[in-house]
Amino acid sequence: MKTRITELFGIQHPIMQGGMHFVGFAELAAAVSNAGGLGTITGLTQRSAADLANEIAKCRDLTDKPFAVNLTFLPVINAPDYPGYIDAIIKGGVKIVETAGNPAEYLPVLKEAGITIIHKCTSVRHALKAQTLGVDALSIDGFECAGHPGDDDIPNMILLPRAADELDIPFLASGGMADARSLVAAITMGADGINMGTRFIATQDAPVHQNVKEAILNATELDTRLVMRPLKNTERVLTNEAVERLIGKEKELGDKITFNDIAPEVAGVYPRVFLDGEMNAGAWSCGLVAGLINDLPTCQELIDRIMSDAENLIRKRLLGIL
Repeated sequence: MKTRITELFGIQHPIMQGGMHFVGFAELAAAVSNAGGLGTITGLTQRSAADLANEIAKCRDLTDKPFAVNLTFLPVINAPDYPGYIDAIIKGGVKIVETAGNPAEYLPVLKEAGITIIHKCTSVRHALKAQTLGVDALSIDGFECAGHPGDDDIPNMILLPRAADELDIPFLASGGMADARSLVAAITMGADGINMGTRFIATQDAPVHQNVKEAILNATELDTRLVMRPLKNTERVLTNEAVERLIGKEKELGDKITFNDIAPEVAGVYPRVFLDGEMNAGAWSCGLVAGLINDLPTCQELIDRIMSDAENLIRKRLLGIL
C-alpha cells in the first residue's frame, strides 16, 4: 500500500506511532519502525537534551529504519530547552519530527536541517494554518483521540473528509485508529495513513508497566472521560479513582477552578502510572479506541495483521460489492 505518506517518510506501511509521554521510548519506536511503520521517540519525556541525544542513539542501535522524534511546543513561561532538543535531533541524524502546539518559531531551523515535519492538529483551521507555515504533512486528530482533542468535538467521520477537501499536503488520521478497518476507512476518507497511540501501548514491545496494558485490555469505549475542559485544556483519559475525584472538583468549583486545585490528580502522574504501574495515581491519556483492543501482540504482529486484513477487506468487502 503506497501512499503519499509512505513515499514522504520512506516507510513500508502507512502506519505511524504517535508521540506519547513516558511511552515513546527507543524500544517502542524501533519496534514500530522495524515492522515497517514509523516509530516515534517522545522528546519531552527525556529530561534534558543530552538525555534525548542518548535515546536517539539507543534507537539507532535498535533499527536502521526511519524513525521520528515528537516535540510538543508548550505555551509556558518556563519553557523546555527547545534549542537544545532540536540540536540533539539534528546531530542525531533524525530526519522526521512530529510537532504539536505552535512550531512556528522553530520551523526554520528544522527545515534548514532537511527535516520533514508532520504537525498534529485537531481542526481543519489549524491544519490550514500549519500548511501555510510550511509543514510537510499533518496528523489530524479526531475527537476520539487520547490526550488533547481540542474543543471543537468533531469526530473523524466528519473531520477527515473536511481535511481532505481543504488540504493540499498529505495527512494521517489519528484518534480511534486500531486495525485494518481503521486504515481502510481513513484511506477512503482522504487520509494517507493512520497514526496510532493507545493501540501501540497495548503491545508486547511498549516499555510500560503491565498494569497499564491490562487496564486498556479491560476498558471499553465507555471508560474514558474528558477532564480539564474548564481550563481550556481538555484531555481524554481513562477513568479511575483520581479521575472521578478530579471530575468532582470540576463540578463543585465550575469556572472558578484553577490548575492548583487539580494538581494532585495531574501533576507528575505519568512516570508513576506508566513506569511504576500505579493505576490510580492520576489522570492518564487513553483513547476511545480502547473498546477495540483485546490482545497484546508484538508491533510486528500488529502491523502485519493490519496490512493483511486491510488487503482482504478491500478485496472482499469493497470490491466484492461492486
